[in-house]
Amino acid sequence: MPILNENILPDDFSLTVPVVVVGNGPSGICLSYLLSGYTPYLAPGATHPNPLLLGKLQERPELSFLDQDLEYLCEGLEGRSKNPVAVLFDSLILPDSDFGSDCTSPLQWYHKPEQAISHLVFGKGPPGGVWHAMEGSMLTLSLAKWMELPGLRLKDWVREKRRNLRNDRVTPGEIASYYKHYVSIMGLQDNFVRNTHILSVRRMKCDQETGEREDQTYCLPGHHKNCYAYSEHGFSKGLWEVRGVQKVSENLEVPFAVCAENVVLATGTQDKPAWLGVKGEDLPYVYHDFRQFEEAISRRMVDEISEPILIIGAGLMAADAVLAAHHLNIPVYHAFRRSISDPALIFNQLPKVLYPEYHKVHQMMQLQVQGNSDANSYPGYTSYPKHQVVAFTKDKKCILEGDRSRPVLRISMAVVLIGAHPNLSFLPDDGQYLAVNSQQPISCRHNPVDIDPITYESTQEPNLFAMGPLVGDNFVRFLKGGAIAIASALQKRRCPLEVRTSNETSSESSLGI
Repeated sequence: MPILNENILPDDFSLTVPVVVVGNGPSGICLSYLLSGYTPYLAPGATHPNPLLLGKLQERPELSFLDQDLEYLCEGLEGRSKNPVAVLFDSLILPDSDFGSDCTSPLQWYHKPEQAISHLVFGKGPPGGVWHAMEGSMLTLSLAKWMELPGLRLKDWVREKRRNLRNDRVTPGEIASYYKHYVSIMGLQDNFVRNTHILSVRRMKCDQETGEREDQTYCLPGHHKNCYAYSEHGFSKGLWEVRGVQKVSENLEVPFAVCAENVVLATGTQDKPAWLGVKGEDLPYVYHDFRQFEEAISRRMVDEISEPILIIGAGLMAADAVLAAHHLNIPVYHAFRRSISDPALIFNQLPKVLYPEYHKVHQMMQLQVQGNSDANSYPGYTSYPKHQVVAFTKDKKCILEGDRSRPVLRISMAVVLIGAHPNLSFLPDDGQYLAVNSQQPISCRHNPVDIDPITYESTQEPNLFAMGPLVGDNFVRFLKGGAIAIASALQKRRCPLEVRTSNETSSESSLGI
């Protein structure tokens, strides 16, 4: 749907939309694609390595996947996501890809504009979300095909830009450009509102008979009873008030206010870097952002003759920091809580052939352990496995604690790279009441938003959905299942299958179904 007033939104609630999506990363983009009428069907003559799933799909081949019984299709499937629809759709887009197979997807996509659901997607910057802010030279973790969205092969798109596509992997800069280009080539751009900052999302009380909203009256978080009625679009109507500001020029931000019948949280995880919660962590030499670390290196705040930098964490971002420092001969201390042999350590899950640079870091962690007299393979690097930070001091020292030691390290700077938390400050109590454990903050890995596994709707708030990292789907390949689940739920509520069947029958011949 076109944005009013040349992309400047109203602030008087004159605009009401069926769906508002908060977040314009790959989650929001994929959902917009489906809500715009792009619909997957089982392709004629399709095959699949899972005969049980293929048999289920062949029972009703005339139905799109938005109309299928997703719970029935998910039964018996296993995969690397805890969300069954994510596993289902991943297995349909990339059959047996975890085993190195390159099977053809059994899906065939059609554009059915008459089934589109009007929506707006809000984001702080251009479509692609946090990918635009990531460092551009490191290779990504996922294979290129795992990063792509339906309808546009990432590998083919990248090969048009460069010839040497190594190991089927691409850079974050290329990923960001791909997502931005995807929105344009798929004709989704009118649904995207960039340069926005969401300030609040609250459910308004509505008159149950008329459906009209009651001004300045809101439902308490999680107390939605008597807060919704029936809407003209077929959704339960407990209108959401979405307020924010939009940057329209360098020095001008204007407020906006939109009413929405459904809200989808697709914000990702990179907004709030995680802290250790130890004494001295707020000292100026302690960083929590990889970009700040890069800037410090570029400004030569540290170099090969400095005291070592301390990198804390054992994820891929920490590994990137180790590689960046080691490449410039900057001495490094590397501390992390897990043992090097811990199966949960990400390096123990990556194929060596596909990820040689991360295998190198893993090898450094193994060989250069503090106290190992033979540790001379990688001069200037020392690892401290199974160590935790106790405190940072004003004179640039860090106190660690291990099983049998309590070393005190003199350092030039510390970089804490232990993950990030979602920023849901626009929700009451930062959205904590939506979590699986409502007594703890939302954590994408340990305490995600509690959702219905088939519809991705919040168990606490009707007409509020969440997808992507917020529900534990931290890889792009799995967030597509969340988009299907949400689009399917909205489609079925808006217009039941029985009503649409007669209309679709007349168009089946043109679709080749």
